[in-house]
Amino acid sequence: MTHLRFSANPDHIQRAALFEIVRASPKLMAAFRTARTLDLPDWWIVSGAIYQQVWNHLTGRPDMHGVNDIDLFYFDPDTSYEAEDRIIQRAAPLFASTPPVEVRNQARVHLWYEQHFGTAYEPLSRSRDAIDRFACRTHCVGLRLLADDSFTLHAPFGLDDIFSFRLTPNPPRDNRKTHETKAVRQKRLWPELTVVPWPA
Repeated sequence: MTHLRFSANPDHIQRAALFEIVRASPKLMAAFRTARTLDLPDWWIVSGAIYQQVWNHLTGRPDMHGVNDIDLFYFDPDTSYEAEDRIIQRAAPLFASTPPVEVRNQARVHLWYEQHFGTAYEPLSRSRDAIDRFACRTHCVGLRLLADDSFTLHAPFGLDDIFSFRLTPNPPRDNRKTHETKAVRQKRLWPELTVVPWPA
């Protein structure tokens, strides 16, 4: 059970472990350094590439095992498609192709979310609000690399779910289907996971 060695540890120990694990990933650190050079407003690398790399590190799996992409959020009040596309096109040649980096303006999400997912999405006021709304509390994590190479962390529900290999629902939004779909895939890739059911 060595993969659970940081479970139920104090927050400062889990934070230090998270930063050390992220720094040990060459691909993830390359993405952070490139994102920093872009200097986008209110930018964060979020969710899967972070918590999945923790699971990989603690279970001895390869760097970026199971990571489909790296999500880079930013928040620009210019919600035009053209403005976001300019950023995406500027960023594309700077990042490695594997895993791909998905750059998205969180100020625009409410404009396309309902058409894509079938439910309305209230406008956001900052990137951290988007992190807070993920279907699983375990997935609600974001990091930004600062000029001095330190990290800023946003983890509204803490880090214990990640280090406990526990997928815990985030029920304020009706995201049951997303939670359950992601749980099936992640349980297959990381059998050590415990899935907490969506509340009735």
